[in-house]
Amino acid sequence: MGTGNRLKHQGIPEPLSEAHFAKLKRKAGLPVDDVPETKKRKAQNGKPSSKSNNKANGKANGKSNGTKVTKPLPPQNGKAAKSKSKKSKPEPELDLDDMSDGVGGGFSDDDMSDLGEEGGLGDDFLGSDDSVYDSEGEGESRAIFSEDEDDSEGDAEERLTAANIVGLSRKLDEERAEEEAADKAELQETLQTNIDIPHVLEDGTEEQNKLLLAPDLQLLRQRISDTIRVLDDFANLSEPGTSRSEYTAQLLKDICAYYGYSEFLAEKLLGLFPPREALAFFDANETPRPIVIRTNTLRTSRRELASALINRGVTLEPVGKWSKVGLQIFESNVPLGATPEYLAGHYILQAASSFLPCMALAPQEGERILDMASAPGGKATYLAAMMKNMGCIFANDPSKARSRALIGNVHRLGVRNVIVCNYDARDFPKVMGGFDRVLLDAPCTGTGVIAKDPSVKTNKTEKDFITIPHTQKQLLLGAIDSVNHTGTGGYVVYSTCSVSVEENEMVVQYALKKRPNVRLVSTDIPFGKEGFTAYQGKTFDKSLSLTRRFYPHTLNMDGFFVAKFHKIGPTPANLVKDRAERTSRPQEEVIDKTPISGDDKTPVQEVEGGEFGGFDDEEDTEYIQRAKRNAMRKRGLDPKALEKPKAQDKAKKDSSRGKAKGKATNGGKLKTKTKP
Repeated sequence: MGTGNRLKHQGIPEPLSEAHFAKLKRKAGLPVDDVPETKKRKAQNGKPSSKSNNKANGKANGKSNGTKVTKPLPPQNGKAAKSKSKKSKPEPELDLDDMSDGVGGGFSDDDMSDLGEEGGLGDDFLGSDDSVYDSEGEGESRAIFSEDEDDSEGDAEERLTAANIVGLSRKLDEERAEEEAADKAELQETLQTNIDIPHVLEDGTEEQNKLLLAPDLQLLRQRISDTIRVLDDFANLSEPGTSRSEYTAQLLKDICAYYGYSEFLAEKLLGLFPPREALAFFDANETPRPIVIRTNTLRTSRRELASALINRGVTLEPVGKWSKVGLQIFESNVPLGATPEYLAGHYILQAASSFLPCMALAPQEGERILDMASAPGGKATYLAAMMKNMGCIFANDPSKARSRALIGNVHRLGVRNVIVCNYDARDFPKVMGGFDRVLLDAPCTGTGVIAKDPSVKTNKTEKDFITIPHTQKQLLLGAIDSVNHTGTGGYVVYSTCSVSVEENEMVVQYALKKRPNVRLVSTDIPFGKEGFTAYQGKTFDKSLSLTRRFYPHTLNMDGFFVAKFHKIGPTPANLVKDRAERTSRPQEEVIDKTPISGDDKTPVQEVEGGEFGGFDDEEDTEYIQRAKRNAMRKRGLDPKALEKPKAQDKAKKDSSRGKAKGKATNGGKLKTKTKP
């Protein structure tokens, strides 16, 4: 065997001391002068000894040849023994040849008998001599601990062999697996405990009591979070005997109370997302969107504009890699609507979501573009900048008041290829057609811009989600009929600032059904979520996955929807005819023929017999004409137009009568001339 681990750590042991020979004599029963012995004396006197010393002694004795020969003390203990042994008398030298086995086998029986005659060694053979004492009783530091550590390390190295390393690693793996299983069980128990602590579902008595008190927003928020956590893992975290609909109803009620939505709108928005994503959507609507400006590339570049605004103390950065003209404003020391750059037309305040329809339309230079609802002019001027003031853009808006802002922005931004008009966009195919591209940013309920207009939370009813989509369908059909399918164009972009399915996917599906000559194409926008192809049991065309949805909680911009159509052929004649007849035919006016109970000009007349009857047609026509004139004034039309057909009829009748009289007189004259 090679050198032991102990010699490697401690080096060669010191030579045997006098205390060692004294131990050998005591074992042999020979008389020994007083020599301090620490460990044995301590054990015999009944004093407790440390476990580390016993282990060290046991290991040392175990390495000998089966005999009880103590190992040499370490250097520290050896020095202490030498210093203390100087006080004792010098011992006679022993002949090492007589010690054959190192235990004292060379001593004879006579020596042992002499020892017996002297009475042997008593229990108190140490006496009260001060030269014999226990070195460990002084409270000194013991180096035996470092010795024990060295021995334990050596034993561990000897035990860790190639034979048992596989077993030890397997044991460690099993222990690790048990710890992981215990951690998972503790985590599940903690989650279950956290769910059980707040009572999610309310009782009837609690609900009645809380009707009289203001809601505690902190408790509502905590209950909303707990309810969503239960819905995420309903099988494990739900209370026994409850259904998922109960938790959904409780979540809906808490959202209405916490965020201030009407129950109708909250339910509609909650059905668009999973519960956790719906909570993120509601939270995003409570924070305003960042201010974004669009650089007018007709007058400056984005780099020059950014440097000019930074010099004025504006903190900004590009809105994203997807736009080359947008700048996002974080902080400004000056009002952004009154800077010299703004007044010079270098930029316009425009939401980032308004860039998307223009990017999807992608107009080309020299084309004829129609913007059906263009006020206040952000998208129309962006299209002009993309076309570099070439081509022609018809910016239409049905509102005269909003058209003023449109005209102001067109002049301020230096746009020269825009024609502003004021028509009902549904009549535009009759007014003018043959456009290469049409942009329709349709009016909507505004469920995507709740952060700008919080009144949407409460003022939108079920009626709004019926009438507004109906108008959007008419506008989209008008846009499709206004575009020309030949040439480089033939594209229609439909967009809304709403996230409801009724105003987006359902309108697009209606257009695909009514106009078989169009199909959906990619919007070429590199981000956003795909449109719904199925919603609450309703299935849509698979091509609706090409549409794009944008949410405030994912992109930090207003909620938006964009769809792009491509017209591949002319609209069928029967569809155009039906539409023309429907638009040209005047709507039948509903006339209430019940008796008028009172009027300032006409006295109230009682009907004999208590029954209706005896209508005066001339008087009724007067009331009807008055109502028509009032209705025309409200629409901004000239009420005298009603009298023009009558004047024309009278003129025609007079002219026809005059012609008849003239013919009669001419015929009489001719007859008289022919007579001889």
